[in-house]
Parts: sequence; C-alpha cells; structure tokens
Amino acid sequence: MLDRKFILQNADLVAKNAARRGVEVDVESICTLEAQRLEALQQSQEFNRLANEISKQIPKAADNEARQAMIAEGRQLREKKDEAANLQDELEAKIVELQTVLPNMTHPDVPDGGEEDANELGFGKTPKPAMDFKPLDHLELGEKHDLFDFEGGARVAGSGFYFLRNAAVRLDLALQLFAISFLSDRGFTPVATPDLALTSVLQGTGFNPRGPETQIYSIENTELNLVATAEITLGGMLSGQTLDLESLPIKLCGLSHCFRTEAGAAGRASRGLYRVHQFTKVEMFAFASPDQSDALHEEMRGLECELFDALEVPYRVIDTAAGDLGGPAYRKYDLEAWMPGRGEAGEWGEVTSTSNCTDYQARRLDVRYKTPGQKGTQYVHTLNGTAVATGRAMIAILENHQRADGSIAVPKVLQPWVGQESLTPQPTRT
Repeated sequence: MLDRKFILQNADLVAKNAARRGVEVDVESICTLEAQRLEALQQSQEFNRLANEISKQIPKAADNEARQAMIAEGRQLREKKDEAANLQDELEAKIVELQTVLPNMTHPDVPDGGEEDANELGFGKTPKPAMDFKPLDHLELGEKHDLFDFEGGARVAGSGFYFLRNAAVRLDLALQLFAISFLSDRGFTPVATPDLALTSVLQGTGFNPRGPETQIYSIENTELNLVATAEITLGGMLSGQTLDLESLPIKLCGLSHCFRTEAGAAGRASRGLYRVHQFTKVEMFAFASPDQSDALHEEMRGLECELFDALEVPYRVIDTAAGDLGGPAYRKYDLEAWMPGRGEAGEWGEVTSTSNCTDYQARRLDVRYKTPGQKGTQYVHTLNGTAVATGRAMIAILENHQRADGSIAVPKVLQPWVGQESLTPQPTRT
C-alpha cells in the first residue's frame, strides 16, 4: 500500500494517479478520516493522562467521601478513554480499507490508457515464421501429436483442467529445467515454493482472495488459499523480516503450480492452454533497495527476452499502459509471443510480464532493510517477473515450430531434456 504520510501530503497527486489507473477511491475521505482519527487518539491519550493524575491523588484524599468521588471520576475518564480509543480503532479500519484500494504510484514514462494503448518497445531476435501452409493452432497440433486431454481433465476436475500426454510432459519439464538452469547461472537462487498461502500473505502481495471478482481458489473454513503465482509465496517468505543492506538484492526463481479461477474468461483467444485453472510457472522475484530496483527491473526484462530468444520464439516487448497495470505495479513490461494459430491470421499473446512494485508490497508484508551506521529501517522494493509459464510457452513453441508435414521442431536448448530434435505425429488415440 502507499505510505499514509505520502497520501496526506500529496492528496491531489494520489487522486489523479488513481483516476489514471481507473481506480475510484475518495482520497479526500482518507484525509478527513485521518484528522478525525488523530483527534480521537489525542482525546484517548488526554483522558488516560487525567485518569492517571486522579489515580495518584486518591491516596491523598481527605476522607472516604472524597476518595470515592475521585474513584468515580477516574472511572468516568477511563470509560471516555476507551470510547475514544474504540473510535480511533474504527476510523483506522476505515482508513486502511480505503488505503488498500489505492494503486501504487505510476512511473512517469508509462503510457496513458488501457490494454490497447501500451507502447511497443521492440521485438525479439526470431522473426515470425514464413509458412507456405495454413498453420494449425496448438489444440489441432495437440490432437495430431496426442499431447493434451482436455476431456479427461474435465471429467476429473471440470472445465479448464487437462492432462498433458507424451511429448507435452517432457516439453513442460524441459521448460522448467531450462528456466531454472538459466536463472541459476545468472545469480538467482532456485526455490520450490508451497502451493498454499495464508490470506494475509495474499493480501500483502496485492491479491484479493475473497469477493466476487477474485481469481483465487480459497480453502473453505481456513485461512489458506491456492496460490496464483510464486510471487505470492516468495514475497511472503521474508514477511516481517529486517534485512541488511549488504544482502540486497536478493534474487530468487520460484517453481510452483499456479491456480486461477479465471472467472469471466471466455472466447477463442482463451481456448486450450492459454487460459486454464492450473499451470506450472518459474517466477523471478527480488527484494532490492530503492536505488537498485529500476536497474533490476530492466535486468529482469532482459532475462525474459534472452529466454524467449533461446526458445526461438518471435515476440514483442510492450510497456503496459497505466489503466492496465495491476494495483501493486509501478511499471510493467509484457512479452507477447507471436502465435500463428491464434485468430484468422495469427495474433500476439502474452507469455511473460515483469513488474517493479517499489515498496507497495513490502509495506504490507513489512519487509525492511537497515543501513549500517544509520538509525531506523526502510522498506525494501520488490520486483517480480515470469521466466516461463509452461502452458503459454508451449503454445508459442508448438505453433511457431510446426512444419508442413505435421512435425514440430524442438528448440535446441530444450532438446537435451526432450530427447528429440522434432516431434512426429502420433497414431490417433482411441
């Protein structure tokens, strides 16, 4: 969340930023409620001070009648103190409720607008494939090669779940191993994370686990939830901790399953593996000092580009517009891969994103750092970035590497794990 002092001192700026991000929050009410909260706090403290003074005078009372009067007055003052304290707590809860809805501030270079207004920053090393045949989409390729079973998945867990089969299993594992090896060689510590997290951790990272618009699966009658990304678990891993400046940045790559309700998702663009309820992802995450985070964000974007260049997938990089940023993000870059089988003539589809969340998540999670020789602590900055979401990466690989004879070339970097240079069509499953 945003620092309350910053909100109060920059109310107009915060209100304009929220409007730019498409979030409706009454910032003026936050300021009014904060003034009322401070007044209630001062009253509570004053009533407590007066009650303590009277308590000191009771032993000196001239007689029992005076003593009883002092006791009664002290009781009344403590009741007033409690009333003021309760009011202060109620006002605090209202402020926090409004404060948590406010999005992070926005990088000055982020474009205005929504999804269609993102800035195109550049393209990867691999050009769009020149195909002299009508490309198949990944579902059609999956049928030819016996890679997916969505009908079986639906029988087991409902629509949006699936089985991977044959070479798809090896491709999925190859993508995980490649991404983890790639990032480990570049200073990221590999971490396999829990698939469950407490509600407080989800809220700390900016995910809403309750309500009609949630994308989170919650475990009934518990404070546990299935995670939508390892960003949640990696961020929560150091919640409540104070780090040494010398230890920053801490760079992690987390392997986890991801679970999303994908409520409301529909349409041809969401078919197959593109939007499912469960998938596997390797996620970059970092805790950094404020003066490290901008450069680290650019580093993460560069690593995503290197990964998809190595996978020989055409992609473009976009600077996400303000209205399409998630609440915690100060700035977000997306990689969109070319998917020849998507739409009538191919379309771009998001495969990764990387965000600098500055101190927005750290403030909620209470992750700080201390500087040698200085008093006090400061909040760290947190950053996250998809290395590989295996389902979407598989779509891009299958569709871009398909050949006219129905075979599919396997990217060279994955061949050691897949064990094949190309995939050949399989007999029809009965």
